[in-house]
Amino acid sequence: MTGRKKITAIACLLLAGLLGLGSCGSPSSRSQGVEAAGAETVEIQAAASEQGTREPSAEENAGLVYESSMELQYAENFSVDYYQGGYTLLTIKDGTRILTVPEGKEAPEGLEEDVLVLQQPVKNLYLVASASMDMFAALDALDTIRLSGQKEEGWYIEAAREAMAAGDILYAGKYNKPDYELIVSENCTLAIENMMISHSPEVIEMLEDFGIPVMIEYSSYESHPLGRVEWIRFYGALVGKEEEAEQAFAEQVQILEEVTAQEKTGKTVAFFYITSNGLVQVRQSSDYIPKMIELAGGRYIFDQLGDPESSRSTLNMQIEEFYNGARDADYLIYNSSIDGGVTTVEGLLEKCALLEDFKTVQEGNVWCTTNDMYQQSMSIGYMIEDIHHMLQGEEEGMRYLFRLN
Repeated sequence: MTGRKKITAIACLLLAGLLGLGSCGSPSSRSQGVEAAGAETVEIQAAASEQGTREPSAEENAGLVYESSMELQYAENFSVDYYQGGYTLLTIKDGTRILTVPEGKEAPEGLEEDVLVLQQPVKNLYLVASASMDMFAALDALDTIRLSGQKEEGWYIEAAREAMAAGDILYAGKYNKPDYELIVSENCTLAIENMMISHSPEVIEMLEDFGIPVMIEYSSYESHPLGRVEWIRFYGALVGKEEEAEQAFAEQVQILEEVTAQEKTGKTVAFFYITSNGLVQVRQSSDYIPKMIELAGGRYIFDQLGDPESSRSTLNMQIEEFYNGARDADYLIYNSSIDGGVTTVEGLLEKCALLEDFKTVQEGNVWCTTNDMYQQSMSIGYMIEDIHHMLQGEEEGMRYLFRLN
């Protein structure tokens, strides 16, 4: 190689390196998406080669300097980006962006109008998404919540009940009938809703008219059970308790790793609920409950049920259809989170006499969830562990499952 060619090759390498470094200064669209981030970097580098520069992000235009992004393990519906000076930008699947501003500092000028700004320390939240309360309790951050969409008696989370009994958290109405006067008078800084609010868009409009920003949490859309749990890292970033969030999440991950390290049993499980009109409600195969059964070492009996692209998690079927599909299942688990459940096999047969012919009823392998399961978001790892123990014939130490006798 001639001297001139060597110099040209070295120059090309240096230029490529500088372009690569230039792409490190902007947050990824999804913090954990290696493929997406890689594709974005290639596009940025290509644009830089042609134009000699790249377009700064909206946040950078507002004077924020990007530092890093949260690396997610399972969650796919949010991202967290960190900026110099303690600023944090949280982005949700639907495009909602929340910028938390460090105590004593101001929001940078030039932010886009749709960015919701929260001043640290975060306080006076209106929590309607009941599945999130357990996460705030695990973070020791109930003091950030002033208003609840659930009455005191509706909480199975003891810390939430105690806070409401003491008057630290006030009932501010259901998602579709909020007490606007109370919410405004308590200087609410953010309403945290679940997907039910999509049925009442006028509520979002009214809250925003009162100057109260609204976010919808998408944990129920996570395909992996621990993707739901990982939302504690979102809330940890929101209220400035990242360390507590990391510890709580790591505990659930460890439980999962211990369970999945063992062999699959191949045993089949039906998870169901008898509705008031006599139908059987079961989970779509793509739902997180069948995934939990699989992770625990079993197999969901309806493994090809429903549309994986649908946002629905449950389906209703006729008793006869359920009978044909689940009669020979090795285990039945009755979901008690809707109607309070049953305590005996006899009580279950009163709801549906046809279940008496089921293999699992005759063998005594009928189980029931505890009533509080759906509110215990930070216990998904324990629920997987319980299902694993059930499949192994080990009943001792269960938290959210019990055998019906």
